[in-house]
Amino acid sequence: MATTYKSLSTNDIVTTKTLLHEAIPITGTILSGTYGTNNIKNYTHGMFQSVYDYPHLSSSANHIFDITMGFHVSSSLSSSSNWTQQSKKNNVYNQMAQVLMGYDENGVVRRFDEDGNLSGGSKMDNVHFFNFARLLTKDEIKKGSFVLELGVNDAYATDNTTFTERIKLSDYNSQNDYRVNSPAGDYGILYASSSLVLGATANLENEGTLGSAFNSTAAAGVSGHNPKVGLIFYQAGIAVITSSVFLDLADSGMLANSTGTNGFNATQNAHELFVSGAVSASCDALRNRIYNLSFNNTTELNSSVYFCRAHHNEFNYSTNPTYLNASKLVVKNNASDSPVSYATAVGLYSADNELLAMAKLSEPLKKDPSNELTLRVRLDY
Repeated sequence: MATTYKSLSTNDIVTTKTLLHEAIPITGTILSGTYGTNNIKNYTHGMFQSVYDYPHLSSSANHIFDITMGFHVSSSLSSSSNWTQQSKKNNVYNQMAQVLMGYDENGVVRRFDEDGNLSGGSKMDNVHFFNFARLLTKDEIKKGSFVLELGVNDAYATDNTTFTERIKLSDYNSQNDYRVNSPAGDYGILYASSSLVLGATANLENEGTLGSAFNSTAAAGVSGHNPKVGLIFYQAGIAVITSSVFLDLADSGMLANSTGTNGFNATQNAHELFVSGAVSASCDALRNRIYNLSFNNTTELNSSVYFCRAHHNEFNYSTNPTYLNASKLVVKNNASDSPVSYATAVGLYSADNELLAMAKLSEPLKKDPSNELTLRVRLDY
């Protein structure tokens, strides 16, 4: 325990923040093919489904994300007489909206907004939710890194033809254009573009055959160019995807009109499955249409750097009992020699002299009245 202390001033302390990123690729084969359904866990409450990177009964399995869906009570689907788990679907929507969008001035839960302008604009009332595990997102999802590719063939098939037409959802330019009016933190807008596979394209409204990168018009979010299809909440690690990504223009969607079902399978389109299918069935259908999913996570590393300065007339003696022998300094050969000590560690103490942290030096440093030392101590948290 030290007997001599030196106070640190604000000029001796510097705080820094470093953001570390890690790429997280999630392939569609993991979500719907490699392990069959062994890595998918359904619950008796039937309100969401959990996805793992390995059979979930294995001790080495890691939780990837939870997936669920819901619709607002004002949605046209809510009035259908052919509903399954309607109250649960309404409750899921309300719960997620309450956490992510908060309440308006009248105490009413806000609905998910297409462009983040809560005072107006189009609302998303029929949505899917991806709730990513903290194991993957760490402190937050990196802005501008989220990409989700979905197969949008008319009829669902278990072979690769499901993905011959795809759309790509991404939070383009969100590192420069994101929203901060959510109680859950920052969030960005997800835009859709088409993705080429085997020469085929998924045609979006007024876009012809996309497949190229966003252009300046698309980046501005002009109607008819790269439609807004969802929200991505970075700190919460939640993606909200509207069901209209699977619907054509005739059904108020964005895909080119066709004679097919534009849905999840040959008998149910996306909206019908929202109503007549169980939550788990809708989750299964959506999972089987995920071609690829990727993002970068973020780990925020905060540091405090303490510059511990020992001036020429400080810390030249040691309080170690072995420093003396018969009341003489063992490091001095002659009485006229200057005092000398060897620094081996730096201790950081509280205001009441309680030891809080200890930093060890790689080798002892000689200290005497002829020199000064500045030791840089860094605490990461």
